[in-house]
Amino acid sequence: MAVRRGAPCWVSLTTHDRRATEAFYNGVLGWSFEDGTLAPEFRVATVAGRPVAGLNEAAAARGLPARWTVFFLVEDADKGAEMMAERGGTVAVGPLETGSGRAVLGADPCGAAFGLWQGATPAEWHVGADDAPAELCLRTCDPDDVAEFYSALLGWPRAVAEWPYAALRPGARAADPDPGARPRWEVSFRSADPGGTLAEAARHGGSVLSAPQEVAEGRRITLSDPHGALFTLVGA
Repeated sequence: MAVRRGAPCWVSLTTHDRRATEAFYNGVLGWSFEDGTLAPEFRVATVAGRPVAGLNEAAAARGLPARWTVFFLVEDADKGAEMMAERGGTVAVGPLETGSGRAVLGADPCGAAFGLWQGATPAEWHVGADDAPAELCLRTCDPDDVAEFYSALLGWPRAVAEWPYAALRPGARAADPDPGARPRWEVSFRSADPGGTLAEAARHGGSVLSAPQEVAEGRRITLSDPHGALFTLVGA
Protein backbone atom coordinates (compact mmCIF):
# COMPACT_ATOMS: atom_id res chain seq x y z
CA MET A 1 0.00 0.00 0.00
CA ALA A 2 1.54 3.29 -1.10
CA VAL A 3 1.70 6.29 1.19
CA ARG A 4 -0.92 8.83 0.14
CA ARG A 5 -0.60 12.59 -0.11
CA GLY A 6 -1.17 14.13 3.32
CA ALA A 7 -0.29 10.93 5.18
CA PRO A 8 2.49 10.69 7.74
CA CYS A 9 5.36 9.20 5.75
CA TRP A 10 8.23 9.18 8.25
CA VAL A 11 9.37 10.21 11.72
CA SER A 12 12.87 11.45 12.40
CA LEU A 13 14.81 12.30 15.53
CA THR A 14 17.21 15.23 15.52
CA THR A 15 20.06 14.79 17.97
CA HIS A 16 23.33 16.39 18.99
CA ASP A 17 25.01 13.08 19.84
CA ARG A 18 24.37 10.23 17.41
CA ARG A 19 26.30 7.51 19.24
CA ALA A 20 24.71 8.19 22.63
CA THR A 21 21.26 8.45 21.08
CA GLU A 22 21.65 5.17 19.22
CA ALA A 23 22.81 3.46 22.41
CA PHE A 24 19.74 4.76 24.25
CA TYR A 25 17.14 3.60 21.70
CA ASN A 26 18.93 0.31 21.16
CA GLY A 27 18.79 -0.40 24.88
CA VAL A 28 15.25 0.86 25.40
CA LEU A 29 13.41 -0.20 22.21
CA GLY A 30 15.82 -2.73 20.73
CA TRP A 31 16.49 -0.74 17.57
CA SER A 32 19.44 -1.34 15.27
CA PHE A 33 20.89 1.44 13.14
CA GLU A 34 22.34 1.64 9.64
CA ASP A 35 23.46 4.37 7.27
CA GLY A 36 20.71 6.17 5.41
CA THR A 37 20.78 7.29 1.80
CA LEU A 38 19.86 10.95 2.28
CA ALA A 39 23.16 12.30 3.61
CA PRO A 40 26.15 11.19 5.75
CA GLU A 41 24.54 12.49 8.94
CA PHE A 42 21.31 10.51 8.40
CA ARG A 43 20.79 7.09 9.95
CA VAL A 44 17.86 4.67 9.85
CA ALA A 45 16.55 2.76 12.87
CA THR A 46 15.33 -0.76 12.08
CA VAL A 47 13.63 -3.68 13.80
CA ALA A 48 14.10 -7.09 12.18
CA GLY A 49 15.34 -5.28 9.08
CA ARG A 50 12.25 -3.05 8.77
CA PRO A 51 12.66 0.74 8.87
CA VAL A 52 11.16 2.32 11.98
CA ALA A 53 12.45 5.88 12.11
CA GLY A 54 15.23 8.22 11.05
CA LEU A 55 18.07 9.79 13.00
CA ASN A 56 19.63 13.09 12.00
CA GLU A 57 22.76 14.53 13.59
CA ALA A 58 22.50 17.78 11.65
CA ALA A 59 20.56 19.34 14.53
CA ALA A 60 23.59 20.88 16.20
CA ALA A 61 24.90 22.52 13.02
CA ARG A 62 21.47 24.02 12.21
CA GLY A 63 20.61 25.03 15.75
CA LEU A 64 17.64 22.67 15.92
CA PRO A 65 16.56 21.18 19.26
CA ALA A 66 16.67 17.46 19.98
CA ARG A 67 13.15 16.28 19.16
CA TRP A 68 11.00 13.84 17.26
CA THR A 69 9.48 15.23 14.06
CA VAL A 70 6.72 13.69 11.96
CA PHE A 71 6.83 14.31 8.20
CA PHE A 72 3.75 14.40 5.96
CA LEU A 73 3.85 13.60 2.26
CA VAL A 74 3.13 16.43 -0.18
CA GLU A 75 3.25 16.65 -3.96
CA ASP A 76 5.05 20.00 -4.03
CA ALA A 77 7.26 21.19 -1.17
CA ASP A 78 7.32 24.78 -2.45
CA LYS A 79 3.54 25.03 -2.48
CA GLY A 80 3.41 23.34 0.91
CA ALA A 81 5.79 25.90 2.42
CA GLU A 82 3.76 28.74 0.93
CA MET A 83 0.55 27.28 2.34
CA MET A 84 2.10 26.87 5.78
CA ALA A 85 2.97 30.55 5.91
CA GLU A 86 -0.33 31.73 4.40
CA ARG A 87 -2.37 29.75 6.93
CA GLY A 88 -0.58 31.08 10.01
CA GLY A 89 2.16 28.50 10.40
CA THR A 90 5.91 29.06 10.45
CA VAL A 91 8.51 27.82 7.95
CA ALA A 92 11.83 27.30 9.74
CA VAL A 93 13.90 25.36 7.19
CA GLY A 94 13.48 24.75 3.47
CA PRO A 95 12.32 23.70 1.09
CA LEU A 96 15.73 22.08 0.74
CA GLU A 97 17.09 19.28 -1.40
CA THR A 98 17.77 16.19 0.72
CA GLY A 99 18.90 13.08 -1.08
CA SER A 100 15.99 11.75 -3.15
CA GLY A 101 13.50 14.39 -2.07
CA ARG A 102 12.77 17.83 -0.70
CA ALA A 103 11.98 18.71 2.89
CA VAL A 104 10.37 21.56 4.82
CA LEU A 105 10.51 22.03 8.58
CA GLY A 106 8.12 24.33 10.35
CA ALA A 107 5.30 24.60 12.86
CA ASP A 108 1.53 24.97 12.88
CA PRO A 109 -0.26 28.08 14.23
CA CYS A 110 0.02 26.81 17.82
CA GLY A 111 3.72 26.05 17.51
CA ALA A 112 3.70 22.26 17.09
CA ALA A 113 6.71 21.39 14.93
CA PHE A 114 6.39 19.04 11.94
CA GLY A 115 7.82 18.50 8.48
CA LEU A 116 6.71 18.14 4.86
CA TRP A 117 8.33 15.68 2.49
CA GLN A 118 8.23 15.52 -1.30
CA GLY A 119 9.82 12.36 -2.65
CA ALA A 120 10.09 8.60 -2.22
CA THR A 121 9.02 7.01 1.07
CA PRO A 122 9.66 3.60 2.66
CA ALA A 123 6.93 1.57 0.95
CA GLU A 124 6.44 -0.72 3.96
CA TRP A 125 6.30 2.10 6.53
CA HIS A 126 2.84 2.97 7.91
CA VAL A 127 1.84 4.43 11.26
CA GLY A 128 0.15 1.73 13.31
CA ALA A 129 1.69 -1.17 11.38
CA ASP A 130 4.43 -3.53 12.53
CA ASP A 131 7.15 -1.69 14.47
CA ALA A 132 6.49 1.75 12.98
CA PRO A 133 5.08 4.32 15.42
CA ALA A 134 1.88 2.97 16.96
CA GLU A 135 0.06 6.28 16.77
CA LEU A 136 0.37 10.04 16.37
CA CYS A 137 -1.38 12.66 18.44
CA LEU A 138 -1.40 16.43 18.06
CA ARG A 139 -1.43 18.27 21.38
CA THR A 140 -2.68 21.75 20.59
CA CYS A 141 -3.86 25.04 22.05
CA ASP A 142 -6.53 25.77 19.43
CA PRO A 143 -8.31 22.73 17.91
CA ASP A 144 -10.48 24.71 15.50
CA ASP A 145 -7.63 26.78 14.10
CA VAL A 146 -5.26 23.85 13.58
CA ALA A 147 -8.04 21.74 12.06
CA GLU A 148 -8.48 24.41 9.41
CA PHE A 149 -4.69 24.59 8.98
CA TYR A 150 -4.14 20.88 8.35
CA SER A 151 -7.26 20.64 6.20
CA ALA A 152 -5.87 23.31 3.87
CA LEU A 153 -2.31 22.03 3.95
CA LEU A 154 -2.78 18.25 3.82
CA GLY A 155 -6.35 17.79 2.62
CA TRP A 156 -7.57 16.36 5.93
CA PRO A 157 -11.25 16.65 6.97
CA ARG A 158 -12.10 19.80 8.91
CA ALA A 159 -13.88 17.65 11.49
CA VAL A 160 -11.17 16.39 13.83
CA ALA A 161 -13.19 13.26 14.61
CA GLU A 162 -12.73 12.28 10.96
CA TRP A 163 -8.93 12.76 10.87
CA PRO A 164 -7.51 9.66 9.17
CA TYR A 165 -4.01 9.54 10.62
CA ALA A 166 -3.90 11.14 14.05
CA ALA A 167 -5.76 12.03 17.20
CA LEU A 168 -6.02 15.54 18.64
CA ARG A 169 -5.92 16.56 22.28
CA PRO A 170 -6.63 20.17 23.30
CA GLY A 171 -5.28 21.92 26.38
CA ALA A 172 -1.66 22.46 25.36
CA ARG A 173 -0.07 25.72 26.53
CA ALA A 174 2.58 27.38 24.39
CA ALA A 175 4.48 29.07 27.23
CA ASP A 176 4.26 26.24 29.74
CA PRO A 177 7.59 25.47 31.46
CA ASP A 178 6.75 21.76 31.17
CA PRO A 179 7.78 20.66 27.66
CA GLY A 180 5.20 17.89 27.78
CA ALA A 181 2.41 20.44 28.12
CA ARG A 182 3.40 22.54 25.10
CA PRO A 183 1.88 22.12 21.62
CA ARG A 184 3.63 19.23 19.87
CA TRP A 185 3.20 16.19 17.69
CA GLU A 186 3.36 13.24 20.07
CA VAL A 187 4.98 10.10 18.59
CA SER A 188 4.12 6.81 20.29
CA PHE A 189 5.93 3.48 20.07
CA ARG A 190 4.71 0.09 21.27
CA SER A 191 6.23 -1.79 24.17
CA ALA A 192 5.30 -5.35 25.10
CA ASP A 193 6.74 -4.73 28.58
CA PRO A 194 6.31 -1.06 29.57
CA GLY A 195 7.67 -1.67 33.05
CA GLY A 196 10.86 -3.22 31.71
CA THR A 197 11.15 -0.53 29.06
CA LEU A 198 10.87 2.21 31.68
CA ALA A 199 13.59 0.57 33.73
CA GLU A 200 15.87 0.44 30.69
CA ALA A 201 15.09 4.08 29.87
CA ALA A 202 16.12 5.15 33.36
CA ARG A 203 19.24 2.99 33.21
CA HIS A 204 20.26 4.66 29.94
CA GLY A 205 19.72 8.21 31.16
CA GLY A 206 16.10 8.86 30.15
CA SER A 207 13.33 10.15 32.39
CA VAL A 208 9.59 9.61 32.83
CA LEU A 209 7.48 12.76 32.32
CA SER A 210 3.96 11.48 32.96
CA ALA A 211 2.12 9.02 35.13
CA PRO A 212 0.77 5.99 33.21
CA GLN A 213 -2.58 6.70 31.54
CA GLU A 214 -4.99 3.88 30.79
CA VAL A 215 -5.96 3.80 27.10
CA ALA A 216 -7.49 1.24 24.75
CA GLU A 217 -4.05 -0.20 23.96
CA GLY A 218 -3.16 -0.53 27.63
CA ARG A 219 -0.98 2.15 29.19
CA ARG A 220 0.46 5.36 27.73
CA ILE A 221 3.58 6.90 29.29
CA THR A 222 5.57 9.92 28.07
CA LEU A 223 9.35 9.86 28.39
CA SER A 224 12.31 12.03 27.57
CA ASP A 225 15.52 10.63 26.13
CA PRO A 226 18.84 11.84 27.61
CA HIS A 227 18.93 14.83 25.23
CA GLY A 228 15.39 16.05 25.87
CA ALA A 229 13.49 14.54 22.93
CA LEU A 230 10.01 13.44 24.03
CA PHE A 231 8.32 10.22 22.96
CA THR A 232 5.53 8.02 24.27
CA LEU A 233 5.19 4.32 25.03
CA VAL A 234 1.93 2.44 24.59
CA GLY A 235 1.57 -1.14 25.73
CA ALA A 236 -0.19 -3.68 27.89
